Amino acid sequence: MTIPTGNIKIFLGIMALGMAACASTQPSTQGSENPSALKPCPRSPNCVSSQGPHGKQYILPLAYSTDPDVAYQALIGILDAEKRATIVARKKNYIHAEFVSRIFRFVDDVEFLFEPDQFVVHVRSASRSGSYDFGANRRRIEHLRRLFAAALEP
Repeated sequence: MTIPTGNIKIFLGIMALGMAACASTQPSTQGSENPSALKPCPRSPNCVSSQGPHGKQYILPLAYSTDPDVAYQALIGILDAEKRATIVARKKNYIHAEFVSRIFRFVDDVEFLFEPDQFVVHVRSASRSGSYDFGANRRRIEHLRRLFAAALEP
């Protein structure tokens, strides 16, 4: 069975319009109003955060028991090694990375806020487009949590 060329063009046009309608720009989430807090998740189910209320969008922060600078450098190394991830901002206790999906090239923003006195790293992972992520942001943070814990093992 072959699909007429005209139908393929119509389908691709509809897909492009749908993606453009959902696209947004890079968020300004940390440091503007409260440098010790990440921006809350929107109501859509495509975001997880360790600083939000305990609900469907809540996720535990990353924990560590080593020197905060060692933990910070370990996380930088993990992010540098991740495929389709780019660190776009680094501050003393803050890291912002962009993750790009393999097929549709959707961008997710992942943020890390170190609380050195508490030995935790608050996390926020959110999709820039669409409203549902099929659990991708939660899986990403859990994957990074495993890598972070392994990197800090004695």
